[in-house]
Amino acid sequence: MKGSLWLAWRQQRVSVGIATAVVLVAAAIAAYHRSGMLDALHSGLFDHCGRGPLKCTRSATGQPLLLDVEPLKYLGALNIALPVVIGVFWGAPLLGRDRELGTHRMVLSQGVSRGQWFASRFALAAVATVALSGLLAGVFSWWWRPAADRSYGLFWYDVTALSGSGPRVVAAALFGLAAGTLLGLLARQVLAAMGLTLLVTGSTTLLMEWTHHARLLVPPHTYVSAGIVPKPLMGDRWSTGVYGLITASGRHDDITNCPFPSGAELKDCMAAHGYAARFYEANPAGDYWTFQWIDTAVLGGLAVLLTVVAVLLLRRRV
Repeated sequence: MKGSLWLAWRQQRVSVGIATAVVLVAAAIAAYHRSGMLDALHSGLFDHCGRGPLKCTRSATGQPLLLDVEPLKYLGALNIALPVVIGVFWGAPLLGRDRELGTHRMVLSQGVSRGQWFASRFALAAVATVALSGLLAGVFSWWWRPAADRSYGLFWYDVTALSGSGPRVVAAALFGLAAGTLLGLLARQVLAAMGLTLLVTGSTTLLMEWTHHARLLVPPHTYVSAGIVPKPLMGDRWSTGVYGLITASGRHDDITNCPFPSGAELKDCMAAHGYAARFYEANPAGDYWTFQWIDTAVLGGLAVLLTVVAVLLLRRRV
């Protein structure tokens, strides 16, 4: 390792070391809590608990039976925050520090091209970002698997599971790095670049969460039951909260027009209003991967776009 790559390593080794420490600590915590989770599951205490959103209870006291998944949620929250953390503390200073101090002029005067100066720094940061985010996402999935989609565990549509696991974590982290790098190139001071990066990456993270809850990119499925036949069980589906009634002509009305769960009252009400069926809207568990790949495409595409813009601006800003 020599030249601009060696210099990039010298400048980023502390960040790489911190990232390594974070992964090791997360893995150790996951191993400890997952072992306790497996011990609880093997004790037989949860054997009578089924799948679905209804909480499992102790037969004697009626108290809910739940695994301790709070530490797992904290890891998921960390994974969700990765684009912000990486963008602010790694991406923004990546080029911005040299530009603010003027040290890039000395580097470029040594026969290093602008492209080499950018590529060596960004490539090292990108490889470390992929490794960090990929390992943290993998640790989360490994820890989560025994309690996935169980009444006593964590469902796939929980924010920390849906956005804190899978390939979208890697794409989001790369987006954060690319956004911070570009803003570090554009801003005159690192502190200003960090503030702008916090705003951009934080807003994008919240926007992606909004698209999940609004089902903007992954429309829900409609589940129908004829007459007063019991509706299909919700199970591990993610409900939109939309329930209703369907007329013979196919019109969808709100459930409050016949707010009866079942029985003669429901039957009479549906007959009086001309309703032929009931429905609800929800996303099945298989949509987890649809959410994942759409998020990965969107965030990964943004990361590539911002990186290309940074490359094109190198000659003007450096």
